[in-house]
Amino acid sequence: MFGISDVGIWLAYLLCVISALICLGYGIINWNKGENDEAELAKDAKWAKEDLEIEESI
Repeated sequence: MFGISDVGIWLAYLLCVISALICLGYGIINWNKGENDEAELAKDAKWAKEDLEIEESI
């Protein structure tokens, strides 16, 4: 098929396609996880407030 007679070549192509599909599935499942974590946002807001207070005191 397609002029490729070696099983190893077919196996390499098959594994590349399978790994690409696994990576695609993983990316879709974990698309926005952790990006808008409320604890992280609160920590960032606290840091920004402290930074602003330091800048105002200088």
